[in-house]
Amino acid sequence: MSMRQKKVARLRRARQTRLRISQLRAVRLTVHRSNAHIDAQVIDASGGKIIASASSLDTELREHVGSGGNVKAASLVGKRIAEKAREQGVESVAFDRAGYKYHGRVKALADAAREAGLKF
Repeated sequence: MSMRQKKVARLRRARQTRLRISQLRAVRLTVHRSNAHIDAQVIDASGGKIIASASSLDTELREHVGSGGNVKAASLVGKRIAEKAREQGVESVAFDRAGYKYHGRVKALADAAREAGLKF
């Protein structure tokens, strides 16, 4: 499978997930990962406003983690996004993994967010 085919398949999976979440009218926690970093955003039900965001590029997290592309960084981002979401009054979200496999860094971020108090 070529890289282009892999990307198209991932985007197809992401589109299907986002369609289901939009039908639920749920606030969603979306994840973006690259080889070097991981980002998370909490987006309102209409899909037009970012409520909270956290990234391995944030200065407060970079102090604790040398590289942003590992499980430790992902778990710190998950904890931070849950704290920021709860500060904004968001208790429950739908998890949008953006077509990525629920494994490794994506799973670590989700588990850390759950432990910090987000429900999904």
